[in-house]
Amino acid sequence: MKRTILISTVALLTSFSQFTFGQNPASKLNQLLEQYSKDYYALNPLEATRAGINDYNSQMEITISENYIKNAKELNQKYLNKLRSINKADLTDSEILSVEMLSYKLKSENEQLNNSFVFATNKYRPVDQFVWSFPSQFASLGSGAGFVPFKTEKDYRNFISRMQVFQTWVDQAIANMQKGIELNNTNPRAAMEKVPPQLKPIFEESIQDNIFYKPLLKIPDNVDSASAVQLKNDYSNTIENIIKPAYKKLHDFIVTDYIPKARKTSGLLDNAKGKKEYELRLKYYTTTNITAEQIFNLGLIEVARIRKEMDSIKTEVGFKGDLKSFFEYVKTDPKFFPFKTEDEVLDRFRSFQDKMTPQLKRLFNLKPKAGFEVRAFEKYRAAGANAMYVNASADGKRPGIFYEAVLDPIKYNYFAMEALFIHEAIPGHHYQFSIQQEADIPEFRKAYYLSAFGEGWGLYAESLGNELGMYSDPYQYLGRLNLEIERAVRLVVDAGIHYKGWSREKAIDYVLENQPVSSIQAEQRIERYMVSAGQAVSYKVGELKIIELRERAKKKLGNKFDIKEFHDEVLKDGCLPLIILETKINKWIESKTSKP
Repeated sequence: MKRTILISTVALLTSFSQFTFGQNPASKLNQLLEQYSKDYYALNPLEATRAGINDYNSQMEITISENYIKNAKELNQKYLNKLRSINKADLTDSEILSVEMLSYKLKSENEQLNNSFVFATNKYRPVDQFVWSFPSQFASLGSGAGFVPFKTEKDYRNFISRMQVFQTWVDQAIANMQKGIELNNTNPRAAMEKVPPQLKPIFEESIQDNIFYKPLLKIPDNVDSASAVQLKNDYSNTIENIIKPAYKKLHDFIVTDYIPKARKTSGLLDNAKGKKEYELRLKYYTTTNITAEQIFNLGLIEVARIRKEMDSIKTEVGFKGDLKSFFEYVKTDPKFFPFKTEDEVLDRFRSFQDKMTPQLKRLFNLKPKAGFEVRAFEKYRAAGANAMYVNASADGKRPGIFYEAVLDPIKYNYFAMEALFIHEAIPGHHYQFSIQQEADIPEFRKAYYLSAFGEGWGLYAESLGNELGMYSDPYQYLGRLNLEIERAVRLVVDAGIHYKGWSREKAIDYVLENQPVSSIQAEQRIERYMVSAGQAVSYKVGELKIIELRERAKKKLGNKFDIKEFHDEVLKDGCLPLIILETKINKWIESKTSKP
């Protein structure tokens, strides 16, 4: 079967040049935004599929190729030029917000694309041990558990095409990683040593046991028997002859060539232009101009504050001993490990939704229409995974999914479960993603994600637990504090590793000193921060900004303040850069104060 690789922008440029604008500024803007979404999805077929647009389901972008980078930069610049012709004076506040959002998005993307050596993660360092690394993502899509549809024979054949493109992605990744070695731009060895065991099962397992084979176990009834036989044959051959060799080739390169030459140190400081990269990554992930020094000092302040709260919980439950001993008690005492099966863990999570539902209407007018499920990670990716949320499909047919890693239910500690559910599910990411996707806003804004806003909202949502009738058990509140201090610790260790030159071991020790986690958990977290510099600090920066804006609104509005209205204002327009969110909330406050 012929491989389909999206490498040209001829169609994009043609479509762009052919559309005409009316004289009305709003119509002109709407047409521009609509055309931008079409062109963006044509260039990014996987993102189109994620958004429920199935026009490009046989295609797959290779974002680490020079051709893609060139085409993306050109597309972004063309729309930046068109945005300058829009007269915002005649637009509504919502329309102005769309102009500001698209302009921000395009400038931010081009800053990364223009600094592909400095902002290197997606080019010279395309593979790591984290769950969002593309080989892991692609395997998840291939399992049938993600956003790729497997409802018709055509859907299966479309994914065969994408599996064929993956072979080309691997070749590009290896070439880029080899170049990264030459340029002194690599991931740390300690993190990359975790990758081969993740890749190995995919090419060693039999066809029937392979993660990519799973969709064949549930071929839909609308495929006739003869077609099903041929489909299974073609699909199996693609796994055997394309997927397994591609993953083996990547595995062998990483083992033989990459790991021996990867840097032994932890932070970006030891990469070429690493200091500049960290500055850019902080700007990108926080959507602010906060400095590394400010991040580090803010972290120290927050860690000290939260430790005091933890001390008060220790006193409340009558524990005798210091905080470190208390952490050890919470990590090891049998009463914190009540589960015997995976289903018991998942059912406990499911029970929280019923528990908080009566209180949600006190805090929110808006609520998602999309359904929601709790699932455990598939075993192949559970080892390196953290809890996460996968948003519902745009048509509502696939629910939002809260995934948790349950490696061994007997060893699953329950004390932070309520806060984790609130963050990943309700009213955290499930609310935030679904309300955004269901909002009456332009298409590009429905799918736009910014970590400072999205993860900031998730962490802020955790702070609502008491108002939602949760945390009645002091150990569950301790769990909430544990998740909060984790995000505060991240400020310290992320800046410590990438700005102050901390070693992996020093960062792990700092985690263990301030959190009730195992050595393995601390190690996994630090290695995540080592390969994804700056992302982990976005949670706390975003949360603190939302809290700041809430307190500002309460102070200025007095008895006019309505928490439901505030939450609606934060969520209804989707993910926003923090500086734009602040401007928006300030305008809302002004509009409320001006009314009698």
